[in-house]
Amino acid sequence: MYYNNNDVRIQEVPTPQISDDELLLKVMASGICGSDVTEWYRVPKAPKVLGHEATGIIAQVGKNVTKYKVGDRVFVSHHVPCNKCRYCLRGHHTACETLHTTNYYPGGFAQFIQVPKINIESGVYKLPDDMSFEEGTFIEPLACVIRGQRLAAVKKDETVLIIGGGLAGILHTQLAKNKGVTNIIVVDVNPSRLKLAEKFGANHTIPATENLPQKLKEINSNRLADQVIVCSGATAASLNALSCVDKGGTILFFAVPDPTVKIPLPITDFWRNEITLKTSYGAAPQDLEESLSLLAAKKLNVLDMITHRLSLQQAAEGFKLVATAGESLKVILEPNRP
Repeated sequence: MYYNNNDVRIQEVPTPQISDDELLLKVMASGICGSDVTEWYRVPKAPKVLGHEATGIIAQVGKNVTKYKVGDRVFVSHHVPCNKCRYCLRGHHTACETLHTTNYYPGGFAQFIQVPKINIESGVYKLPDDMSFEEGTFIEPLACVIRGQRLAAVKKDETVLIIGGGLAGILHTQLAKNKGVTNIIVVDVNPSRLKLAEKFGANHTIPATENLPQKLKEINSNRLADQVIVCSGATAASLNALSCVDKGGTILFFAVPDPTVKIPLPITDFWRNEITLKTSYGAAPQDLEESLSLLAAKKLNVLDMITHRLSLQQAAEGFKLVATAGESLKVILEPNRP
């Protein structure tokens, strides 16, 4: 039960009771997302059981559920769109009101979760036999990354600058590399994360303390970046992005500062140079399907991104690891681990 980053409690609640149209998932693994420790985003809705990257084994199936059976190994999407509204029909599934109001209960950081009918219809994905529950926890975060790069139209002949070398930044690095991008540059304040970025495919890294536009030009033939992907909610990350994008380039705000922060936009310069600003939120079914396909084909190395595997009783430690962003990269809770 999440109250804030420094107050995560273990509480006993009854095992959810499912209806004839629902299923019960025994959660085997669930990753702690960077958004889970973004307090301006999470605390207003606390106390709450978080966790939206859950994989597990189906423990019970309602009598009207025919597509899945007890024992199936699955990933369950926390939010699903209606696929019928104006936003869904225009490709903006993550703006769908249904997506923002549907979820499983109580959350992925619980031993069992109740999966509603709508999630079963368009949000349950069977795991391949050779995919571990841990690998399955990457389906949702990678899907978010896939959506972001698709919306920003990242191409292999572009210079891609990724500001923030945490989990999202490393997934963006690996996905860009898989697309054939040959000039990937990662920026971070943490030297250990810059080393990880190089390990997972970055061609260059720059400490965030440097003069980023200057360093960028030094390693990029006197040019700025075609694509700037912001993967940090720090205000400095958004400000740096504005000065690192090349003429005709795109800035993708994959992460944003808290709502009280106002970013001064050099709109006249951007108008003159045809700069595109894009945002990306969450993942839609097509993104999740593509993510599952990439992971099933072992196109990305996600297992080596896991730095911590913790029991439910160690949840508070896990949240602190992700919040402090020190040596951790991917922290996974295993709710049913003894």
